[in-house]
Amino acid sequence: MDRLSEIIKRFNLHADVFFSGNLCSISEFEEPDGARGHIHILKSGALQLIDDLGKKRNIAQPSVLFFPSGRKHRLVPDPVIGADLVCATIEYQDPKANPIAQSLPPFLKFQLSRYPDLKKAAKWLFKEAFGDKCGREPMIDRLCDIFIIQVLRYVLDSEQMTQGLLAGLSHPQLSQVIVKLHAQPEYPWSLDSMAEYAFMSRSKFADLFREVVDETPGEYLTNWRMTVAQNELLKGHTVNIVAKKVGYENGSALARAFRKHSGTSPKKWQQQNLQKDSR
Repeated sequence: MDRLSEIIKRFNLHADVFFSGNLCSISEFEEPDGARGHIHILKSGALQLIDDLGKKRNIAQPSVLFFPSGRKHRLVPDPVIGADLVCATIEYQDPKANPIAQSLPPFLKFQLSRYPDLKKAAKWLFKEAFGDKCGREPMIDRLCDIFIIQVLRYVLDSEQMTQGLLAGLSHPQLSQVIVKLHAQPEYPWSLDSMAEYAFMSRSKFADLFREVVDETPGEYLTNWRMTVAQNELLKGHTVNIVAKKVGYENGSALARAFRKHSGTSPKKWQQQNLQKDSR
């Protein structure tokens, strides 16, 4: 299992394209609770980006503008030529518990000419977004999903993250452990067994994990198990079945951990969220 596949699957990242075309008026974006992120991909033209602190950036080259946690910002297109854009919201299953959104900087910019793979993906996305072929809308949504994965690959490979999940996944030793935790949440993990996979002593591993990921190994494991449990509950599985899948002896043990983590019982959480999805 690679570093990204399991976590993308579990955290259910999804792009929903809401605009593609020539932006000719000022647009403002904000997600106060961080429930969604925003990504803007500039094909041509020019614009000015103004963030929540009033900082202004002039963007005149094809670029990716990514706000993982929905930070307030404005796009001011060039008054003469406008800006040809694809804009999408990034939907998160549970933004407050999403370590990808939490570990990324509030804003990321990529100039497409400097990133060959992103440039290729953008070319395909633009072809669909600015075309008129049948199936256009679901096609550009899926292409935008692919595009976001490409962005995350670059973030990981750049090793610029200093703390959080992506920093852990960029670390040559910690990443081995985190990938194992993601793949086998049901395993009876201990601090000793995790340290073995990192080829480190127990104390050194615990200190490094806390420093890089900003959680203890035990806290990270519990949070990951709760994330997997929520995914399984959304599939309609019973609490007892889910408990076995995430390393708890029975439904009662899972319920205690789940309530402490989420403030409600797994059964109640399941009912509320299945009703939400059916609306």
